[in-house]
Amino acid sequence: MTAGRGFIALAALIFAKWRPWQAMGACLLFGLLQAVALRFQNIELGSLTIPVQAMDALPYILTVVILAGFVGKAVPPRAGGEPYVKER
Repeated sequence: MTAGRGFIALAALIFAKWRPWQAMGACLLFGLLQAVALRFQNIELGSLTIPVQAMDALPYILTVVILAGFVGKAVPPRAGGEPYVKER
């Protein structure tokens, strides 16, 4: 089980516009968001306590916000999804 991280990996690829080094940076960014969600399980801000479920959903919410807000038109590679046929 990937626990939804395949969605985040695909989002990182789209966010980086299919460039390897930028994709690595995007994966590190989304990994940092996941680590923050795991590290801060129950945050108490005075009388307000943020529940664990909200912190677990944080990486997925921020992934959607980043894709919807910061990525312009991401054009995939032309040969994406086509099987490779070896020439003779």
